Amino acid sequence: GETTDFELLKHQLSDPDIKDAQIINWLHEFRASVAYLTKELEQLVSILLKLPWLRRSREVVEEYLGFLGNLVSAQTVHLRPCLRMIVSQFVPPRITIREDDVDISDSDDDDENLSENFNTCHRALQTVARYVPSTPQFLMPILVENFPFINKSERTLECYVHNLLRVTVYLPTLRLQILELIIEKLLKLDVSTPQQDIEDAEETANNSDSEEKSTEEGLFDMEEDEERKGNKVVSSSSERMAHPLAERLDILMTILFSYIKDVCHVDGKLDINNTKDLYRDLVSVFDKLILPTHASCHVQYFMFYICSFKLGLAEAFLDHLWKKLHDPNNPSVIRQTAGSYIGSFLARAKFIPVVTVKACLDLLVNWMHKYIDNQDTGANAYCDVALHGPFYSTCQAVFYTLIFRHKQLLDGNLRKGLSYLQSLNFERIVMCQLNPLKICIPSVVNLFAAITRKYQLVFCYTIIERNNRQFIPVVRSGTGGDLVQTCTNPLDSFFPFDPYMLKRSKKTIDPFYQFWEELSAEDLENLKKPIKRGTSEDEDDDFLKGETPQNDGVVGIAPNSYESNTRSPVSSIGSPPDCYVPY
Repeated sequence: GETTDFELLKHQLSDPDIKDAQIINWLHEFRASVAYLTKELEQLVSILLKLPWLRRSREVVEEYLGFLGNLVSAQTVHLRPCLRMIVSQFVPPRITIREDDVDISDSDDDDENLSENFNTCHRALQTVARYVPSTPQFLMPILVENFPFINKSERTLECYVHNLLRVTVYLPTLRLQILELIIEKLLKLDVSTPQQDIEDAEETANNSDSEEKSTEEGLFDMEEDEERKGNKVVSSSSERMAHPLAERLDILMTILFSYIKDVCHVDGKLDINNTKDLYRDLVSVFDKLILPTHASCHVQYFMFYICSFKLGLAEAFLDHLWKKLHDPNNPSVIRQTAGSYIGSFLARAKFIPVVTVKACLDLLVNWMHKYIDNQDTGANAYCDVALHGPFYSTCQAVFYTLIFRHKQLLDGNLRKGLSYLQSLNFERIVMCQLNPLKICIPSVVNLFAAITRKYQLVFCYTIIERNNRQFIPVVRSGTGGDLVQTCTNPLDSFFPFDPYMLKRSKKTIDPFYQFWEELSAEDLENLKKPIKRGTSEDEDDDFLKGETPQNDGVVGIAPNSYESNTRSPVSSIGSPPDCYVPY
């Protein structure tokens, strides 16, 4: 019952000015008597765990690591508090700043020894994991609950994510869960910052760029060896994103990309086994989090990036999406999103060769023809997104791919390219009862119509005009007769690999990214008319503005498809300027 000495001991250990020598002496005594530090003495243990050991001399650190090892091996009851203490050091320490007589708690972002402290934390975690094999399952919930809120300082988020990714190196069983945790947080940031908001913020910042923006430091060094230093990347003000959440997302995406690169490359060479393992983890995170999320803008690029390392991975990813798309057991919305991903990936990924694009187009178009065989007669043979969503999504993917890739498909041998495009039989798809041109996004439809008209593959304008006439406001009776205006995107579709906006991480993506080349006036001219020799006129085209070109000279008539089958339009020298026949 004599507690005086015990209270004195606790008081001494709680003293912030405790000397290094005292800490070492006490820890030495405690190491010898860990057997007595049972559950009853958890208050004493919690005081020991609060000792300021990280910012002390080398001897204190070594002694403390020894004490931790003894403590968890003798009394696993203290495992959780020990893990909590280590994980709490994954972010810069809090300091109190006085501003205008108000105490403000903020993270100490300028701590010189931060990188060294993080190394020590990871040593401590490895020590604990060595003595207690069940560490990973106790550690994961602690990592989740300690994840900083997305509005915390950029540096805090950066350090925490950086340290989480370091944990995956020596606790590989946790990698999938840690990646899932990080990507889930990144998604929250991503959907909170729509592209429009980022653009608006950038515009406002550009208008008022007289303000000096602070430089900032980064920790983007994810090497695979044990001796790591946190590199400080000083970014100029031009690199900063004006939108605060976009700025955080940019930093974290840069860390994720450098992690993917470092895991997949050993000594600068691609390691196939590491890459395959990481790819599997990332695909399962993609399925669980990214596919069901509507209209995220940037996070999905981790799949784009890892697929750029090897064509086999890109093909595996396309195959994976294709399985999702044509499996009728999947929910319609997931199948539609898979369709959007296929179209956007084929169109935007420079590393995908034409051979692969053709193989994918064959798969998709064959499936569409089979779908039309099954559905184009019978009770459901009418235009309805609710019934045929995946079909329309696939049509849009194919049209979108053709818009971006038609030049490559026709490169080299025009005749061969044209006969390939004719073999896809777009005419049947466009003319079917399901009427895909009515459902797909107008800008895609108009470009597709212009390109297919130029190469005399199919004439879409009569159908587009008919669809436009049908687009009148409708009264929906089911919800009390409210007026529903026309919807230009009934599929609610989006292109997941639309241009990447974040300035720092953009540098990683740009080399593999196919930008949309704005059509010059000359290209527009060429698209306005079928391939003919020796014709040039000057008119404005308006299909890029989302309107239908007014084809005055051609009223409801199609290019001669018989002639174009026998010989390429370019080679038909001397053919009459108007080779049209009415339907």
